[in-house]
Amino acid sequence: MENTENVYEHLSPMHMDVLRELGNIGAGNAATSLSAMLGMPVNMTLPVVNLVEFNNVADAVGGPENMIYGVLVSLEGEINGMIMFLLDKKFAHMIINILMGQHYESFDEMDEMALSAITEVGNILSGAYVNSIGDMTGLRIDLTPPAVNIDMAGALLSVPITQFGAVGDKVLFIEENFKSDTENVMSHMILFAEVDSLNLILQKLGLG
Repeated sequence: MENTENVYEHLSPMHMDVLRELGNIGAGNAATSLSAMLGMPVNMTLPVVNLVEFNNVADAVGGPENMIYGVLVSLEGEINGMIMFLLDKKFAHMIINILMGQHYESFDEMDEMALSAITEVGNILSGAYVNSIGDMTGLRIDLTPPAVNIDMAGALLSVPITQFGAVGDKVLFIEENFKSDTENVMSHMILFAEVDSLNLILQKLGLG
C-alpha cells in the first residue's frame, strides 16, 4: 500500500470488510446520538459501504446540479483527512422541523438558526464516526468545527476532491437510511483520508 496514487486500489476484501465494520459501528452510534438529540426513536438500516470513484459521487446523490446540504469536518491529530456529509432536503428539513418546530419547504427559507441546527447534526454525525474509529484503533482524532453550505453537489465536492485527489480516484462512500416513526430519509458520508492516515488506521486494526 505504498503507492500513493492508487492507495484504495490495494485494499483487499478483508480491508473492505473492516472498513465496512467501521462504517456499521459509526452509523449505529450516529443513529443513537441523533435519537437523543431529537428526543424520538431513530433507527437505521444496515449502511451500504463502498469505494466509489470521485466522478460518480455526485451522481450517487442526485447529480452534480442537485442542490444539497454539505457538512464538512476536518480530521486532525494522529489522523488527517476530511469527512463530508451530504444531506438531502428531506433529511435536513426533518431535522429542522423537529428541533425548531417550524416547517421549511425550500432552501430559500433557511435562516441562521436553521443552519445552526444542521451544523449541530454535523457535529453529532461526524463525532459518532470518528469516535468509532478512535475506539477501534486507539488513535487520537480531533475534529474541527463543521462548515455547512447549501450548494450543488458538484460544487460542494470540489473542495475535498481538490485537496485529496492525489490519494487516488476513489473515496470511501457510506449510504445511510435513517428511519423515524414518520420519516424515512437518506444521508451520505464520504471519508477523504491522507495516505499515511489510511495506512495507520489499517495497521492499528492489524491489517497494515
